[in-house]
Amino acid sequence: MTASVSYALNGQVVGISAERAELWRDLDRMLSGLSATEPVDAGFRIDIVETPTLLETPEGTLAFDGEVPEDGHCRMIDGGDVVHLVFPGRQTISIHAGQHRAEIRTGPGVRVTWTAWMLVLDAALDASGQYMLHTAGLTLPQSDAVVLIHAPSGTGKTTTSLALASQGFGLCADDSMILDVAPDKAVAWGLPRHVKIHRKTAELVPLVLPCLGPSWDRNGEQAVSLERLGEILRVESIVARPVSALLHLARSADGESRLHPMARTDAMVALAADNVRTGMTGLLQVQKHRLAAIARLVTTVPTFTLEVGARPADAARLIQSTLSAA
Repeated sequence: MTASVSYALNGQVVGISAERAELWRDLDRMLSGLSATEPVDAGFRIDIVETPTLLETPEGTLAFDGEVPEDGHCRMIDGGDVVHLVFPGRQTISIHAGQHRAEIRTGPGVRVTWTAWMLVLDAALDASGQYMLHTAGLTLPQSDAVVLIHAPSGTGKTTTSLALASQGFGLCADDSMILDVAPDKAVAWGLPRHVKIHRKTAELVPLVLPCLGPSWDRNGEQAVSLERLGEILRVESIVARPVSALLHLARSADGESRLHPMARTDAMVALAADNVRTGMTGLLQVQKHRLAAIARLVTTVPTFTLEVGARPADAARLIQSTLSAA
C-alpha cells in the first residue's frame, strides 16, 4: 500500500508518495506546518522507491563529481531534459523539470539524503517561479514588509537576525527565504527550519539563553525550533510578504554599525555568488532561473550594505530610520 503526503508552498503543491511514510520523515520535520489539510492536485510530484536496484550510469554530461556536506560523495549528470544525482551504492535522484516530477530511488533502509531533498525542493519551487535564497528575512516593526539580509555563512547573519528580533523585528527565517518576483513586486516567505545558534551569538544576544541547553555540537552550535524561539520573540507565520529592501551584511572595521546604499550591480553579484552554483557544464536550468530572479529582485527593491559593529542590536534603529526616510 502506498503512503502519500502533500505540502502547500505558497501556491505550489508538492505531493510525495512512497511505500513507507518514514522515507519522507526528514523533510516533514521542516515542512509539517505546511501540510495540505485537504486533498489537492499536486503541481509537482516526488515518488520515492526503496529498492536494491539503482541506476547509477544515466546518460548525460557530468556536471559535478565530489563531496557534499554531511552526505558524502555524489555525482550530478546533466541529461538535458532530466538531471540526475547519484550517491554510489546508496541513492539516485532523477528530476524531470519539464514534467514537474522527480523520482528518488534509495537502497533498503537508507534515508533520503538532505542534499536530495534540497535538490527536489528547488525543482518544485522553480516549477512555480519561486527560488530558495541563502538569506535571512525579518519583518519591520509595525509592518508586514520584509527585509532580506544576505551574508556568506559565518558572517553573522543569525546573530544579526536575532538581535533585530530582540528589538521588535519579526523573524521569518535566519538562513533560507523563498523569493517570488513579479514584474513590479517582490515577495518572500521563510522556510521553517530550526535556527542554529552559536555560542558567540548567545553571548551577543542573551535574550536567547532560555532557549538553550547545556550541550553544544562540534561547531559550537545548538539547533532551536522556531516554536521555542516564538516563546521569547516574534516569529512570523509562513506567509509571503512584500520585500522592502535587500541588505548585504559586512563586518564593521571599527565596531560601529552603519547602513549605506549599495550599487545594485554589486548587490546582485554578492547575492549570486552565494546562491548560484556553476557545474562542469555551466549553469543548470534552475540556476539560470535563480540568477534571473536575483536580477529582478535588485531592480525592484533598494539595496544596502549593513556594517554590523560590536552591538548588533544597533542595526535595528539604522534600518528603521533609513527605510522610513526612503
